[in-house]
Amino acid sequence: MSRALEIVEPAPREPCRPWPRHVLSAAQWSDLVREPVTLLAAWADPMQVLALFEDPFSETILLVSVAMDAGFYPALSPHHPGARFYERMIRDLWGHMAAGGDDGSWLDHGHWPHSKPLAIRPGPRPPTADPPEFQPVPEDTLMQWPIGPIGLGIGEAHHLRLTLDGTRIVRAESRLGYTHKGALTLMRSKSPRIAARFAARLAGDSTVAHSIAFAKATEAALAVLAPPRAVGLRGLMLRLERIATNLDDLGTIAGMVGAPEAQARCGVRQEYLRRGLADAFGHRLMMDCVVPGGVSADADANGLAALRQVLAALEDEIPQIRYLFGTGVLAARLTGLGVIAGGDAAQRCRVRLRAIDRDTGAAIDLLTDLPEGQLAVVLPLESGEGLGKAASARGDIWHWLRLDHGQIAAVFPRDPGWALWPLAEAALASSEARDAGSICASLGLPVSGMDL
Repeated sequence: MSRALEIVEPAPREPCRPWPRHVLSAAQWSDLVREPVTLLAAWADPMQVLALFEDPFSETILLVSVAMDAGFYPALSPHHPGARFYERMIRDLWGHMAAGGDDGSWLDHGHWPHSKPLAIRPGPRPPTADPPEFQPVPEDTLMQWPIGPIGLGIGEAHHLRLTLDGTRIVRAESRLGYTHKGALTLMRSKSPRIAARFAARLAGDSTVAHSIAFAKATEAALAVLAPPRAVGLRGLMLRLERIATNLDDLGTIAGMVGAPEAQARCGVRQEYLRRGLADAFGHRLMMDCVVPGGVSADADANGLAALRQVLAALEDEIPQIRYLFGTGVLAARLTGLGVIAGGDAAQRCRVRLRAIDRDTGAAIDLLTDLPEGQLAVVLPLESGEGLGKAASARGDIWHWLRLDHGQIAAVFPRDPGWALWPLAEAALASSEARDAGSICASLGLPVSGMDL
């Protein structure tokens, strides 16, 4: 048994499905945080802070919680640096403070009518409230370059502050929260079928993945299973969404480094796919097609036949796209760019191309062998707690919720951006300022799913 399991196993359990929630003492929480476990997410409710870990030694998912002690909980960020964003979000929404952690703001920019809006008793807005500041420039020889929150074209609002020594980036600091939606409050006290519309709108490039993760969390909490045809259609939609998102990312990267042929090929293939999705599922993004208990409607038979042709044409095109990314200006500009543990920008493009290959083949197989039968099941009006997971093009998406007689009492969606933005800050450090846009594009940084 791993050390992490030895810590959590003696703790009381709450019946969350498919993984129980271990209720830890502050000492157990602190001991677990020091172990070499991977932090997947952290969030809160009015009485406690929750965290989701993966133990690499036992390959076990660990869901844990710790009660507040005079408004404080043991910090995660001293041992998991990426947790500072979660600690800021928890502070802004619930007012819980991380003892020894990050006390900055994330979502609250000083404009809310109340502070800590998800607390049992929201606080008043101080009359002198100001938006959070970036770190000061440490030396007179350095300068800061602000990028955002509003940039050229249509894009998500985010602010990236680069500290430069000449043309070299010495520090990158990000701030989000400009498109805060109040999603957690909007989903609370609603039935899962109604709340699913908010889950689907957390991130437009991952609407299916978020919808599936939310649906799986609901079905786990209620111990129900979606029908086989619904599962098959969900799997098909998820793979098609990942293909479209990866094509969009590759096209964006090609445009950033000045490779118009690769950009055009990716853009054309994505557009044909989006049109096929609209014909088959009634929406280019497949929004609201996945619901807790199944799917909202069946796919159009003629649209599915058209999707087969789109995917066959994409299979024929992928070798040329791969060639373009492996040679010429793309290979020259991306190799060695934005190096982090997972490789450089060129490696990240190769990963996307392999993912398109796999998903295209799997989608064709699903189109050939979709099961028949009902599309959804009725959800009981019962209580429960559940976790759901779906793999988006950006990374894994997790949804947690607690139901009280069929209504959502608490909910949290974990978008891949929580893990990607700390990686972006690390990748940008020691890079050239002119490469900042290409590095960010290579990571496919999402914003909306973190602005909640």
